[in-house]
Formats: sequence, structure tokens, C-alpha cells
Amino acid sequence: MVSGIRHAKSRTGFVSEKTCYTCKSCKDCPRKADCIHGNHSKQPLDERTKHFEVAKVFQQERQEDLARITSEHGIEVRVNRSIQAEGAFADVKADRNYRRFLTKGHVNVEAETILLAMAHNIFKEPLIK
Repeated sequence: MVSGIRHAKSRTGFVSEKTCYTCKSCKDCPRKADCIHGNHSKQPLDERTKHFEVAKVFQQERQEDLARITSEHGIEVRVNRSIQAEGAFADVKADRNYRRFLTKGHVNVEAETILLAMAHNIFKEPLIK
């Protein structure tokens, strides 16, 4: 039975909506000990009822994403991406002899990554044909 809807806000500011479900009575259920968790609860197991929350929008988006990545087009895109990423990574690491970031801090590492990507693109193809 639906006992309510809870809105949770993350650190980034995203608001998610979760539907709360509570069982009416778990007294005669033979699987109660396996179903209800919380071994360190002060309330005895006989007095507890099952309670859980479901984010319906998240579940729907997860199903859509799974259908997308398991389709023929999704499999083809994933295979091609793995090949392309490996080639670029191998070029930067082995051919350019780049082993580690030379700077510290998120901003500096991001700038260094952008410079590496630009260098990779420049050396990949000659500018004059």
C-alpha cells in the first residue's frame, strides 16, 4: 500500500521523487525474518512492518537505457567506441611517451588533458595535404 511520496534533494540540487510503500500487516508472514532487515533495530521484529521506497522515474529511465544499449545500434556504437578510445589512449601513452600528469589540482589537470587532446589531433593528420 502506498504510504506517501518523498522528495529528496541531492547535493547537486537534483530533486527526486520516491514513492513509499508500507505493508499493512506482516504478523503471519513466514518470510518476515528474511524480508525485513535491520538487525540492530530497537523495535522487536514482531512489531515491525516492511517499508521500502521506489523511484519510478529512475526505474523507467533505466529500462529505456537498457533497451537502447542492448539494441543492434547500441551494440555497434559500444564496439566502435571501445576501439576508438583504445587507439587514442595508446597513441598518447606509448607513442608520445606520456606517463603521468605533470600538474596538481582539478583545473590544472583538465587544462593539461585539453592540451594533450589538441596535440593528439594535430599529430593525427597532417595539416597540409
